[in-house]
Amino acid sequence: MEFFRFRRDIPFMRHALVFNIISAVTFLAAVFFLATRGLHFSIEFTGGINMQASYAQTADVEKIRATVEKLNFGEVQVQNFGSSRDVIIRLPVAKGIKQTEVVASVFDGLCKAEGGGVSTREVTSPKGEVTSRPVCSAGTLEPVTQQSVEFVGPQVGRELAVDGAKALAFVVIGIMIYLAIRFEWKFAVAAIIANLHDVIIILGFFAFFQWEFNLTVLAAVLAVLGYSVNESVVIFDRIREAFRRFRKMNTHEVIDHAITSTMSRTIITHGCTQMMVLSMLIFGGPTLHGFAIALTIGILFGIYSSVFVAAAIAMWLGVKREDLVKAAPKETDPDDPNAGAVV
Repeated sequence: MEFFRFRRDIPFMRHALVFNIISAVTFLAAVFFLATRGLHFSIEFTGGINMQASYAQTADVEKIRATVEKLNFGEVQVQNFGSSRDVIIRLPVAKGIKQTEVVASVFDGLCKAEGGGVSTREVTSPKGEVTSRPVCSAGTLEPVTQQSVEFVGPQVGRELAVDGAKALAFVVIGIMIYLAIRFEWKFAVAAIIANLHDVIIILGFFAFFQWEFNLTVLAAVLAVLGYSVNESVVIFDRIREAFRRFRKMNTHEVIDHAITSTMSRTIITHGCTQMMVLSMLIFGGPTLHGFAIALTIGILFGIYSSVFVAAAIAMWLGVKREDLVKAAPKETDPDDPNAGAVV
């Protein structure tokens, strides 16, 4: 399907050096902000409290977030969990305050926001153990119930950070192996440089603006890696086809033709994807904000890197027709006594 048709090839490679200088400056700026400001990690990586609560009616997430933020325990995450009545509240580690006291204060604030008061009730577990449990009562109703509380230690957060770095490394290695087998090692090197360029720039944005980096953002970064390499693979495949079809074209012209021939597909695919991601960014609320903004940055720079970074680096590495197109075997004379002889 083509909604946009270009009659002449656009000379992308003519301006490749200028765009790659801009890209290098942007990349170095992202590295600078990562080194000086660092990432603002969420409690999944730094440790904190995960508290689950259940409401008698549909939970007002914005009201709950405002209530907990008034307690000044730091940056708070509130989102629905399982159903519209269940919420999970994430809190960072509070210095100088016991975690149990933080949980008690949060539940007391949630109960008072619903017009109730907190009391203690003894509960017997299936094993016969008797424990005390806080209960929010408003007349004969229990408007909010504390379901469970989990304390995430810094050690667990460090393990998640290490596991996330390993996942990123495995994805990069897998992409390199795939491209080296399907195309040629020069394309593999070019694609990985372009993909790492996208990842570092995303992280640079999060470091500069100090947006929270959580597990959903990490998932978005991994998704951008796959999304960006898909665009590179499409362009590389067209380059291989162009080398086979147009024998008189040089490498610059082949790459320009390959990129131009994919422009319609790029505009349609990325345009539709970007509309979906923007809808998440605008209407998804705080829970999806980091995920959506990471994807938005990744998609925009993924298109840029596939065209001006990956293709240009492959060209500068010296990719040529012989790397992708196998030479046809020479015809031999059956009457020649030396035909088939091994020298």
